[in-house]
Amino acid sequence: MNDIFEEGCAPVCFFDSGIGGLTLLHECVKRLPDKKFIYFADNYNVPYGNYICEQLLKKVDAIFSQIAEFNPSAAVIACNTVTAQCAAYLREKYSFPIIGIQPAIKPAAASARRCVVLATPATAASSSVKELVERFGRGVTEVIACRELASYIESNIFNLSEQSIFEMLPEVDTDTVVLGCTHYVYIKDYVKAKYCCPIFDGLEGTAKHLCNILGDVENNQKILNADVKFIGGDEEKNEKVFKSLFFPKKAGSEK
Repeated sequence: MNDIFEEGCAPVCFFDSGIGGLTLLHECVKRLPDKKFIYFADNYNVPYGNYICEQLLKKVDAIFSQIAEFNPSAAVIACNTVTAQCAAYLREKYSFPIIGIQPAIKPAAASARRCVVLATPATAASSSVKELVERFGRGVTEVIACRELASYIESNIFNLSEQSIFEMLPEVDTDTVVLGCTHYVYIKDYVKAKYCCPIFDGLEGTAKHLCNILGDVENNQKILNADVKFIGGDEEKNEKVFKSLFFPKKAGSEK
């Protein structure tokens, strides 16, 4: 398996339960067009946000043992739930740099009257997110768990329904929303339409952090032939969704 790139290559490895992390991969590929990437996924077990911590650690550690075989220059946890629940354990066990994505609470809450973080149940309940809220939430930030949303997006990415999404989003009064799951980035326009307010995610900050870790200057280009391999889960679907991010279409349309 570790011969998919030439000998001596140290790829950047990404991991998410399903298609959510492709949004972060896309952001990083634009900035680092000369790097080689491997995307690990576990689509058939989405959503990770509904697993208890022990189950999650077991699944994630098995995948990171595969990642370690590639001697990566860095690994990116492109999943808020896994970052919140597993990042500390993974960093202690593995020697390569491990970067995790977190909800963009600090910039979002800076001038908010009320800031709402939409997240999976596991992310919402995690101590790391509670700490972020305490440090940067300014007393105006609330985390709300959306139990079925990530699973819905994963299963219906090419046929998203505004009505279904609106029914799964909480009825809250807010002037700022943070997307606390990379899957939710696919419905960013729907979230903005429902709440009529600024929407924040952690993609840009995480991509810039990866550039700093690797010592690379970000290019922020539109790359049409990125050197990306897909391992695990529904590889064909993941590749198709990734390619679609370079040629975005109206949400809910596959054509």
